Amino acid sequence: MAAGLAERSCLELSAAARGPPRRFQEVVFSPPGTAPLPAGRYGDSAGGFCYQESAQLAAATRNRFVRWTTSGDTVEMVEESLDVNLLNNAVRLHIQGCPFLPGGVHLCEVQNHLVVLLITGQTVHRLLLPHPARMYRSELITESQMQSVFTDIGKINFRDPSNYYVIPSMPGLASNSVASAAWLSSEGEALFALPSASGGIFVLKLPPHDAPGMVSVVELKQSSVMQRFLTGWMPTAIRGDCGPSDLPISLSVHCLDHDAFLFALCQDHKLRMWSYKDQMCLMVADLLEFMPVSRDLRLAAGTGHRLRLAFSQSLGLYLGVYMHAPKRGQFCVFQLVSTESNRYSLDHISSLFSSQETLVDFALTSAEIWALWHNEENQTVVKYINFEQNVAGQWNQVFVQPLPEEEVTVRHDQDPRETYLEYLFMPGRFTNAAIQKALQIFSQGTERHMDLTWDELKKEVTLAVESEFQGSVTEYECSLEEFWQLQVEFWSKFYACCLQYQEALSRPLALHLNPYSNMVCLLKKGSLSFLVPCSLVDHLYLLSNEHLLTEDDTAIFDDLEMSRDVVCLVQCLRLIGESISMEMAFIMEMACSRLQPPEKAAEQILEDLIANDTENVMEDIHSKLQEIRNPIHAIGVLIREMDYETDADMERAHHLNMRMNLTQLYSSGTAVNVVCWGICKIATIRFLICRDLLILQQLLLRLGDPMVLGGGQLFQSQQDLLHRTSPLLLSYYLIRWASQCLASDVPVDTLESNLQHLSVLELADTTAVTPHKLVSGPQTIVELFFQEVARKHIISRLFSQPNTSLAETSLNWPHLITAIVADFLPLLWPSNPGFLFPECLMGSCQYTQLQEYIRLLQPWCHVNMGSCCFMMGRCYLVMGEGHKALDCFCQAASEVGREEFLDRLIQPEEGEMVSTPRLQYYNKVLRLLDMVGLPELVIQLATLAIMESADDWRSQATLRTCIFKHHLDLGHNSEAYVALTQNPDPSRQLDCLRQLVVVLCERAQLQDLVEFPYVNLHNEVVGIIESHARAVDLMTHNYYELLYAFHIYRHNYRKAGTVMFEYGMRLGREVRTLRGLQKQGNCFLAAINCLRLIRPEYAWIVQPASGAVYERPGASPKRSHDGECTAVPTTHQIEILELEDLERECVLARIRLTLVQHDLSTAAVAGNSTPEETVALLVRAGLFDTAITLCQTFKLPLTPIFEGLTFKCIKLQLGGEAAQAEAWDWLAANQLSALVTTKESSATDEAWRLLSSYLERYPSQNSLYHRCVINKLLAHGIPLPNWLINSYKKVDAAELLRLYLNYDLLEEAVDLVLEYVDAVLGKGHRYFGIEFPLSATAPMVWLPYTAIDQLLQALRESTTNHYNVVLYQKLYDKMEDYQQKVSVATRDHLYRRN
Repeated sequence: MAAGLAERSCLELSAAARGPPRRFQEVVFSPPGTAPLPAGRYGDSAGGFCYQESAQLAAATRNRFVRWTTSGDTVEMVEESLDVNLLNNAVRLHIQGCPFLPGGVHLCEVQNHLVVLLITGQTVHRLLLPHPARMYRSELITESQMQSVFTDIGKINFRDPSNYYVIPSMPGLASNSVASAAWLSSEGEALFALPSASGGIFVLKLPPHDAPGMVSVVELKQSSVMQRFLTGWMPTAIRGDCGPSDLPISLSVHCLDHDAFLFALCQDHKLRMWSYKDQMCLMVADLLEFMPVSRDLRLAAGTGHRLRLAFSQSLGLYLGVYMHAPKRGQFCVFQLVSTESNRYSLDHISSLFSSQETLVDFALTSAEIWALWHNEENQTVVKYINFEQNVAGQWNQVFVQPLPEEEVTVRHDQDPRETYLEYLFMPGRFTNAAIQKALQIFSQGTERHMDLTWDELKKEVTLAVESEFQGSVTEYECSLEEFWQLQVEFWSKFYACCLQYQEALSRPLALHLNPYSNMVCLLKKGSLSFLVPCSLVDHLYLLSNEHLLTEDDTAIFDDLEMSRDVVCLVQCLRLIGESISMEMAFIMEMACSRLQPPEKAAEQILEDLIANDTENVMEDIHSKLQEIRNPIHAIGVLIREMDYETDADMERAHHLNMRMNLTQLYSSGTAVNVVCWGICKIATIRFLICRDLLILQQLLLRLGDPMVLGGGQLFQSQQDLLHRTSPLLLSYYLIRWASQCLASDVPVDTLESNLQHLSVLELADTTAVTPHKLVSGPQTIVELFFQEVARKHIISRLFSQPNTSLAETSLNWPHLITAIVADFLPLLWPSNPGFLFPECLMGSCQYTQLQEYIRLLQPWCHVNMGSCCFMMGRCYLVMGEGHKALDCFCQAASEVGREEFLDRLIQPEEGEMVSTPRLQYYNKVLRLLDMVGLPELVIQLATLAIMESADDWRSQATLRTCIFKHHLDLGHNSEAYVALTQNPDPSRQLDCLRQLVVVLCERAQLQDLVEFPYVNLHNEVVGIIESHARAVDLMTHNYYELLYAFHIYRHNYRKAGTVMFEYGMRLGREVRTLRGLQKQGNCFLAAINCLRLIRPEYAWIVQPASGAVYERPGASPKRSHDGECTAVPTTHQIEILELEDLERECVLARIRLTLVQHDLSTAAVAGNSTPEETVALLVRAGLFDTAITLCQTFKLPLTPIFEGLTFKCIKLQLGGEAAQAEAWDWLAANQLSALVTTKESSATDEAWRLLSSYLERYPSQNSLYHRCVINKLLAHGIPLPNWLINSYKKVDAAELLRLYLNYDLLEEAVDLVLEYVDAVLGKGHRYFGIEFPLSATAPMVWLPYTAIDQLLQALRESTTNHYNVVLYQKLYDKMEDYQQKVSVATRDHLYRRN
């Protein structure tokens, strides 16, 4: 590259704003005492102001400047920053009826304020704004947004007399001059300079804003003596000649510590210098002395002259004067020189000529002039020249942004709407504002389209044009051709409208030059653009022929012959480029888009060029080629200049340890737009160069002339160059496409999902993938990449290099922008090993764009092929095309270990088992597929990975586990079982087995679970099911039933019986509900069935452990009340249960169920009750038949039953109707013998009858049950029923007597004894069960004498009661009578024996 970067041409970069039009703060002020002037009195103007520390790296005002445009009585001021996005940075000030003078806006910095001085046709104004350095400390500026100095402009009191002044109607004030100047004095006074018709200058002085004072007006004018002394000059009016007047037409001011020099360029072609402090003219210079003049020029008024100042601390003050003459112009540069006694003169530095007619503006530095013209075709022309170094007076070109094409070509195979929309909304062509204004006009003002986003605007444009088109179609039917033609007509009409407004908004008004950072901007009616240096190759290709011919060859390369070869080569390329028609250019575009070889397209274009060569271009090219000594070498040099391929991965070479004040450098939307638009421009130009170079190489191959090829050049060299040029062309095509491809706005949920995926891949913490939500206008994907990733890398790299000028504190815009672009291109370069750009697209969810990027890249770029496949897989995954994604992931596997991105992807976590790189890669992808929820693909990939892990049993175990899990999730039970059996790790196998059991149980797929063979895993399965059975709720899980089925399927009936018996026992303990008891009964029946299927000698089971404590793996230890672990209970003695035991348990279970069905409230206690407890519950419930059955089964006494039934009879006898009604319920549950009676029976009667029937049906030894019944009745004071007395008399009359005595029933006892004595004597003996009464021949009889004696004694002791005396006498007499009869019978008996 040439060292002379400054002497190269420049590019204008003005990325069209895609966001909604800027929101201005509107401020309106009507100065009192002014009469409205016509708004169009003065032309539009523009200008800029840069802060003094704008190039200081550590300053708060770094890279900030203010630009303004005036139109009529309105001024728009915008503060721009290249580092941060400024808020509230635009203000539109409307001073009603007071149009602004061109250039009538001046900004000055003081310690705490930014002062805005405004000059209108009738007023002057002073606005005080806070200085950015006061608002923010520079080291705190780390945010991407901050407030502008204009934020609080609405709070300024414009009516405050100290802030404005109405210009008085002074005699001699030049009303037809537009020149003005304004400045701040060192005391803080605001001074405004306006021209005087007499050649002097009026100066209005406003006192300091914080000090009281009056406004004063001073006129600077010369005394006649001084006039003659200086120049022999007299006012025109006195002289009376016909020369031009001395009216100032351009004013400039240079401030000193306590003075100000005013320079006035006047219509008489003279430059006058005034001292404001001394109020005198210090110098007059006739500028016609420095230019070739004619009498006409001398006599003509110099209305087109311009004056600019440039001050340098080292070089002093420079004056730049533009002298306007018809058809030509001349720039003169002077240096102000001071001599003794306060005399000044001009030292002529340079004179530069230009042929352009209309100068719009020019800017001056101490070394350069930048000029802006309109040529005859009303096109913008910008040029610059270094007047110190460029002796030949050769201006450097600035390649300005051309306006969009006047017409859009629509081919017949294209849809007009799509073609026009694509052209209109291609980034960089039209601004949002231009399209919105065109839409407003096209819609005839029916709707107000304001603040539309890029996408909304696209929709509105489509609707507007389509509705106009539909409204104009009157025919119901028209041919396709007519329809197409009408569409083109309406779209071209709208396009013309857009073009008109784009042209109006693109009209340049001024140049803004920052002397501190050397940044040059072009200020337009509706936008701002930046001028940046052009690279060598672009400079040569874009340069016009006349400039290229005069290009200093040594400025290109040190080798002069090589320089000439390259210049000739570029001329050949220019000849080819100029000859290519749109159709030919389209061939190459389509070839790149459709992934066809560019060499073939170049060959076809060459054939078309030769076929259509009417102007003998081929001959010109051939003759130019003859001038090239070594074309192969020249082409190689050109290719090397354009190739950004790097060997090392340069973008990751530096750790991003950026200083805090660098974090936001060039990060604003404006800076991002400029850099990325620069990339787009370079890619566009280089694409054309490569295209033309390919065509030229095809021509060289076709010619095959050894003379042309420099004598003996090998055909192979040409082929190599051809194959180097082709990827170069495709690389630039790809970068150009990316620079014009808009990023999609991403919903928050997509971003969150993406973040989860990236966290699985462990990429979320890399600098490449900061998920970004688009907020302003739509960005291109290159802008997104620069803003999110590339900028930090580039800035860090630039400012970390030792001994570079960039690391200094002063920022130089041309050098920095060149360095940034030069470092940015390698990051975008497809064939470099770094993969940051696609990684950023993935991190920002730009999946559609990423797919297209890889599609355009894959056929020809063989770097990062695996990474591209992986990215494509990610895209397919998000789009829901899982199988395509899997194919891509598998293709990428072959490149693992060879590519930087894939190497980062497989970095093992801390503590993670390290396996082979490819297995680590598969592991990451498996995790990703698992998170997305694609189990089929996980299985496929894991199966593939198993082949890779033949020698690694740990990886095999992991993968088999993964396959098992996903087969199980999918319901592929058999496949899951196979995967389980193939797992080489026993612990993982056991885990899988446990999961299989649980999942199949939850899904109720028990048949599969039971029927799997479980080779070598039988005991483990049983253990797992048992542990689950004992650990979970019995009613919600059926593990016991599963285990029963498992054993039954394998004919292990005893085990099956044991399982069901344990199940039944636990149901009784833990599930005390009706359903639980029903299940318990079924369990015991099942257990009995199992044992009946076994031979009798083996029909037994082991009694399961009581309680709920089972030794389960993983169970928490049981603790006592004080927190200590309780000792594990020692193993109890083993108890064997036989079939009879099970049958008894079954009866008990059935009876419990009967009880609970009768009375649900007993469920809580009945479930685990003993037979004795159950009897008590049954008696309470009135289920006496059932209770008797239970007692008989377990050989229990019936006493509780008789006592319970007796008690119920007592209650019924004493109770009311409610008790009677309730009694029928339990009475009905017992089987009563048939009732034979004529009268209606009560519940009480039935109860007594039931008791009576039980006493008859269940005799007991020693009449135990009778005694307990009578005991119960007598205890409750209930008279004994006759049937009971009669019944018991038959069984044990003596005991009855004793009971009467026990309960002090003397009368009943006496009656019983009397009857008993009669029975013994033969009267009614059958009623007492006496078979043979007293006689000498019968067996012996007896009486309970002890009891009778006790009765007599009791009667004797209660003589107070007369009735007892009677009873006593009666009994005594009876016993006496009995004794006599016994004596007789005894004697007879003895007699007989003898």
